[in-house]
Amino acid sequence: MPKPVLHRPLIGRRDFLALGGGVLAVGLLGPRGSHGVEANPGLVTIVQADAGGKPGARVQVPKVVYSEAEWRARLDAASFEITRRAGTERAFTGPLTNEHRAGLFRCICCDTPLYSSTTKFESGTGWPSFYAPFAKENIDTRTDRSFGWVRTEVLCKRCDAHLGHVFEDGPPPTGLRYCMNSVALRFVPA
Repeated sequence: MPKPVLHRPLIGRRDFLALGGGVLAVGLLGPRGSHGVEANPGLVTIVQADAGGKPGARVQVPKVVYSEAEWRARLDAASFEITRRAGTERAFTGPLTNEHRAGLFRCICCDTPLYSSTTKFESGTGWPSFYAPFAKENIDTRTDRSFGWVRTEVLCKRCDAHLGHVFEDGPPPTGLRYCMNSVALRFVPA
């Protein structure tokens, strides 16, 4: 009976484990553009508005980051409390709740276009409501577990300003209601 032939592995166990750790480290620390996270954390991709207020070019722009003191100097007290501390303005008190002119709603902190007047609707909630963002690239969302329930928080992609929340009780065509704080936005008429 022939003796079984034992094959020597091409790579040893220690080498295999070291290689696996190296691949894991590269995966954790390397560029992540394919997973929705920017390859360069100092840059973000947003959609600019063209001259007519419609979505234009996708561009990479620097992330807007300031210290708390710098944000306080740049924003009025209400806008600072809402955008930098995730506050909420009282219903029916915001200056943009009843804004019905054609135009764009931009981030009060960094001027990124966030919502078009064409997607604004009357939700009856007391806050400006939109059924879609200007461009999905211009906002971020994250889970908000404050106040004992789970909601989806909406933030500006470029400066991380807290804008409001998105709910699944909006009108067609999206069925979404982006419920925004007026003082987190700046309206620019068309």
